Amino acid sequence: MRHWSVAAAVAALVVPSAAQAQQAGLQIALVDAETGAPVAGAVVRVENAAIGLNREVRSDAQGLVRVEGLSTAGSYTVTALPGGAYAASLPATIDLRANFTGSVTLRLACAGGDTIVVTGTRAITRLNTVNAEVSASLDRAELAVLPIEGRDVLGALVRLPNVVPSTGFFPEAPAISINGSNGLDTNYLLDGLDNNENFLGGIKFPVPLGFTRDVTVLANSYSVEYGRTANGVVSYTSPAGSNDLSGEVYTLVRPGRPFDARSPFPRRDLSGNAVGESFERRQAGFALGGPVVRDRTFFYANLEYTRDRNVQIVDAPALGVTESVTGNNRFALGSLRMDHRLTEDWTLTLRANHGRVTIERPGGGLGGGNVTFPSAGSDQDRNSSLVAASASYAGDSWAYDGALQFSRFRWDYGEPTGGAAPQVAIRDPSGLTVGVVGHPGFVFDSREESWQTTHRVQRASGRHRLIFGVDAIRSEFALLGGGNPDGNFTVDLTAAQLATLGSSGAGLALTAQDVLALNPAVANYAVELRPASFGTAQQQIALYLADEWQVTPQLAATLGLRWDYDSLTAKGGGSGDTNNFAPRAALNWRPDARSVVRLGAGLFYGKLSYAVISDALQRNTTSPAFLGQLAQLQAQGLIPATTDLADITFAGNLTVSPACATVAACPSPAEVQGLRDTALINEARILSPTGYDSPYSVQLSAGYQWQASDTLTLSADAIYSRSHNLVRLRDLNAPARFTPNLANLTAANIALLRALPDNAARLAAAEALGLVRSQATADASRPVPQVPGGARQITVSETEGRATYKALILQAVKARGADPYAFRLAYTLSSLKNDTDDINFRAENNDFSTEWGPSANDRRHVISAVGYLYPAEGLTFSAAGLFQSGQPVNLVPDARIFGTQDLNGDGASFGENFVGNSDRYPGEARNSERLGWSATVDLGLAYALPVPGGALELRADVFNVLNTNNESGFANAATTSNQVQFGGGAPFVQRNAGPPRQIQFGAAYKF
Repeated sequence: MRHWSVAAAVAALVVPSAAQAQQAGLQIALVDAETGAPVAGAVVRVENAAIGLNREVRSDAQGLVRVEGLSTAGSYTVTALPGGAYAASLPATIDLRANFTGSVTLRLACAGGDTIVVTGTRAITRLNTVNAEVSASLDRAELAVLPIEGRDVLGALVRLPNVVPSTGFFPEAPAISINGSNGLDTNYLLDGLDNNENFLGGIKFPVPLGFTRDVTVLANSYSVEYGRTANGVVSYTSPAGSNDLSGEVYTLVRPGRPFDARSPFPRRDLSGNAVGESFERRQAGFALGGPVVRDRTFFYANLEYTRDRNVQIVDAPALGVTESVTGNNRFALGSLRMDHRLTEDWTLTLRANHGRVTIERPGGGLGGGNVTFPSAGSDQDRNSSLVAASASYAGDSWAYDGALQFSRFRWDYGEPTGGAAPQVAIRDPSGLTVGVVGHPGFVFDSREESWQTTHRVQRASGRHRLIFGVDAIRSEFALLGGGNPDGNFTVDLTAAQLATLGSSGAGLALTAQDVLALNPAVANYAVELRPASFGTAQQQIALYLADEWQVTPQLAATLGLRWDYDSLTAKGGGSGDTNNFAPRAALNWRPDARSVVRLGAGLFYGKLSYAVISDALQRNTTSPAFLGQLAQLQAQGLIPATTDLADITFAGNLTVSPACATVAACPSPAEVQGLRDTALINEARILSPTGYDSPYSVQLSAGYQWQASDTLTLSADAIYSRSHNLVRLRDLNAPARFTPNLANLTAANIALLRALPDNAARLAAAEALGLVRSQATADASRPVPQVPGGARQITVSETEGRATYKALILQAVKARGADPYAFRLAYTLSSLKNDTDDINFRAENNDFSTEWGPSANDRRHVISAVGYLYPAEGLTFSAAGLFQSGQPVNLVPDARIFGTQDLNGDGASFGENFVGNSDRYPGEARNSERLGWSATVDLGLAYALPVPGGALELRADVFNVLNTNNESGFANAATTSNQVQFGGGAPFVQRNAGPPRQIQFGAAYKF
């Protein structure tokens, strides 16, 4: 409560100290309709009836009008008034988005002529005549008619170029990838302010459809006002109230079977977790906006609630249990925005958002064989809060905007539903696990609190507009993580003990104490020694300068310089990456009123995920044996001799496994604390001895836009991005390189290995053929041997990764206008190659020179086609197709041939943390194969029936209407993806699929 009171007090006091946030700009070009010459001295009226704004401004010598400090509320109508040799223009209408200058071109006809030519319709505003930004947007009108599952705005972004569904590296990873990059590299903004959970990098407050006025994806060549990513930006603009009271009340349902088609593969819910055919979703919410004081003070409020229901099966017949359990996911998202025009020059805004997301894991699974009981279930909580205050001033020559935001994010990934208890994995006499009870087995409870302030000053001087800005964020992190402090047991029960439990009548209520009371034999016992919460702070500071120079009436140049600093780069043995100067340049040439040529170039610096530092703290140790190993690595030159080992080590979490034959003989958690300095650690991680460098990219772009008609815009963009300093993992104590003897990888030998009775025999035979190296042999070649209290693998995050992205994007966007149809077509031809896909990516044989290849999210061809048809008043039909070439496939070893997937003996195999850790099939390059094309077509049908006070809209959406079995091209987790297959010509094994045909129904009262 203390944090909320501080935030509220500061927000209430902020007046001129605060927004890049909800403010925007508008540039109007006036040209002669016949000659294209600029029209100077013309009077332009800018009106926004929704907020009572009415301003008249005069074009300069270059025929330009620039208005800053505008609210994103309402729509702006721009009209050239009659004067001199020119007649009045017809009005042009434009909606503005946060932190961007929209543009309108008006072509003026001579007074007394037969016609008045105007290109100021809505469609003309699609031309960017200001800078070289490569971006695309979905406004509220498009979002309202698109078929969108569960009102999930983020998932709708795949309709835009440079955006594809993402293969992530944990279930809750962002569902989209920009430019083929890791979804965690994206920077998320809400009204120009940070909306990232900075532990990993996903979105903090999941902005719902009801609180989205516009969402824009910036892919390349954006201005110096954007940063903290070497890749793409997702920028949300929130809606605001107006002089007219308006709103909606809605309900949405996805009933599941029998409306949904069957599929042998799991689906994903909106959180990214697997669900089965029993899945159902119910949603409801409302939005209301209007005036508090007409023309001066406005409000907009939105509340949305979602409940998912998923039935799973606990299939444990050995314990007399085959029963269903039900899990419910709940999303409660509330938002409020207040706008106040203090004077004609000053505007104030206050925004608050709060989200509570709970994902229940009640035990069981989607198919047979899942033996997790409810007592070992858990809940995942994602709670987010943001409070932002902003202010802007717009004078004749000077403009200012600034903001202050407080945010809080708690991510409790595995809150035990049964409270504190040991976890007990129960094995039958054959060694098969037949039940898991007691506890999820781990702890992960992350907290983040952040303060952000932004300030921007603009000064217009002749042909120049000078911009200076500062943007600073301070985040405090704390993580309670590690194993189970109450202990995790793996026990072997006799047939009699199993029978006792099965006949006890406990059923689904079986607990850890019920099992431990039998005093069974213990196969493994592990205890977390330090269940402590620890963390550090991250400061991100940015300064920027820019000159928007109108060289001629048709040519604009933007020259900018940005400096970024991330305090996490100073962790470990480094002194901080302080030379992140990022020059950027953009040229925008308007050869005529209907076309624009854009060129952009620049440097773009990103930030480090806090997880890079947190993992190095959590998996670290200060035991004397480990410090001795590090000293040996120093002596061998693998760690700089000048490194102070105290700078790179930390007493982190540590799980130990004391030996004991039965439960009664096992020491209590309190009795094993003395084992910290003698525990054998498979992998320890240290902070970087040389510090960290901020990721950055060199970006180039060239684009052309043409207004083919008042409603049709055509464009072509070519972009190039070369990224450096990407994060990856290196083992400082890696074994010597191992290369399988390919001469012995013959068809006859493969058949011989397959015919052997078990994996142990295959492993021995494969080792004799030089196809596999044993773990003992590999360990013997490590620079430093493993000792009690020390580590086998000594890993460190390094910032040495590279990536190259190239793309050609062709678009055709048809606005509705007077026609009963509209469409958006986009084709992207692209390639992304890299040598790391994630912060936990590790190279085969610790050699990244062999890892260069296609990204996991690389697609060569993507076609997005969206069409809207309005056949009758109130009736809307929408169709959205997404067609993608296949994603890369990584070919891994088959244990049915080699007896193991770990051919080089370094301990990494498929399924351990991240798929990039696995060895590849001998002779295969990384991601060397491709899956087939994917095709998904979604349909939407809505009818708005007039009723007193507004309209009742009834809606039905059908997703994947053709029920296509897509092997890739859908949001997925890497560990369940079809992008990992056995090599050696093994048959394709489908492990997952895109969602089958699904249907949702909705009703809304809009007024």
